[in-house]
Amino acid sequence: MDPFSIGDPSVNVAPLFLRLTHWFNLLFLTLLVRSGLAILAAHPKLYWNIHSKPGSEWLRFTRKKMPEDRMWCSTDEEESWSGLIALPGGESLGLGRYWHFLNALCWLICGAFYAALLFLSPQWQRLIPTSWQVIPDAIRDMAMYLTFRTPPRGTPYGPSPFNPLQQVTYFGVIFGLAPMMILTGLAQSPSIAGRFPWYERLFGHRQAARSLHFLGLVAFLGFLVIHLVMVFWHGFAREMNVMVLGSENVGTYWWAGAAIGVGIITAIILVHVAANLVSAHHRRATHHALSAVVAPIREGVLHHLNSVQHYPESWMSAYFRTNGYPPISAYPQAKGDDDTYERLMNGGFADYRLRVDGLVDHPMELSLEELRKLPRQEQTTLHHCIQGWTSIGRWGGVRVAEVLERCGVRPEARYLAFYSFGKHEKTGKPYYECVTLDLANHPQALLAYELNGEPLPVQHGAPLRLRLETKLGFKMVKYLHAIEVIDDYGKVGGGQGGVREDEQQFDMGAEI
Repeated sequence: MDPFSIGDPSVNVAPLFLRLTHWFNLLFLTLLVRSGLAILAAHPKLYWNIHSKPGSEWLRFTRKKMPEDRMWCSTDEEESWSGLIALPGGESLGLGRYWHFLNALCWLICGAFYAALLFLSPQWQRLIPTSWQVIPDAIRDMAMYLTFRTPPRGTPYGPSPFNPLQQVTYFGVIFGLAPMMILTGLAQSPSIAGRFPWYERLFGHRQAARSLHFLGLVAFLGFLVIHLVMVFWHGFAREMNVMVLGSENVGTYWWAGAAIGVGIITAIILVHVAANLVSAHHRRATHHALSAVVAPIREGVLHHLNSVQHYPESWMSAYFRTNGYPPISAYPQAKGDDDTYERLMNGGFADYRLRVDGLVDHPMELSLEELRKLPRQEQTTLHHCIQGWTSIGRWGGVRVAEVLERCGVRPEARYLAFYSFGKHEKTGKPYYECVTLDLANHPQALLAYELNGEPLPVQHGAPLRLRLETKLGFKMVKYLHAIEVIDDYGKVGGGQGGVREDEQQFDMGAEI
């Protein structure tokens, strides 16, 4: 059997590969949209500026107003959207990201398969316009639809079952909108933006790419709605026969395609329902299952990228959002029962010591003064919060590698665990994050004690915080009090590589 068609080999018959990829595309694309909404809910605001200053958003999906008389955090801006629209529902940024990345990979594979077979067969003639006359003809067809008339099928300049408006639309979605979504999605990766700052600037900056990505989502939804309208406009049974059986000419079985198509759509809906249910009732198992597919690909492609960022001083953000409350009495959810940090803060951090131990030959305790005597490094970089906001700051401090070199890391060491004075705001568990040893040796992996030329403010992690410029912000532990060199992060905390990974299903790598 011809792999490109069943029965009539002309381009007017929908071949098997086209029908299969059509339905899989519907599945992956709808899962992408819903998981994308779960990500958007974590910071439901969009900007055309890189600094994400409150009030500068061009679009918002929240009625929340942040208080003006007290400190607030970006987690206070997060929305909890219904599982009827978001995958998963509620405050599920971690699993939402995993679902999004898994389906992005599946969608890419489906698209690559489709494109390869499209150009290996005559089917490319269905979609590729071969005359500029298609533009005025498409405008004519649109006018006919708007006046409730149906344009004739086909084009006068090539073998296609579509009218000019349909051909132009499908061509634009497949070869314009889909690549744009891929490219703007990649521009939101801190690893890619850190290693290739020029790529992010192709779209203006990270926030512009995020806004364009959202507009692409709206365009896909608009296309889906119009596509469904056209199915009914041109005859539901006939169109479903084409999409399911490959031809509208099915004789006495004119209803077969419609029945099977409704069954396929029902199966797709059930997949969505199952994804929500398993995410709600088996969060850890879902985390592990999705991570098993996503993490190796993400790490293989992005993990080893080194940041080369250095933004000009003119790009520095006048306002830098806070994420995570300081561990002091005013914020008991971050302080817990320990007043050590507050006591050190009240003493100007004169008694502060950074403990470095574990798999090292020379455990150390370093005061702020001792840290300041080590070779100083300054870097002006873009902070990527996992929620979606960004800011640019100039960080000053000592490279992590400088400290490790003085401690003498043992050969069996593979990871570093960074411990905070603070607590996880939702569970009260000690805040910690783990990173690989090679990441700690990146040129811009920094223990920062300054921000914009001033001592690190309390709200941004005083007296010392971690900076990893190819990672998302939650990995950059604030209120840092200890570094432990270890051989296996599974032995620390809940074993997932950090408290947010343990409790919120965030990804250990945090490269995108």
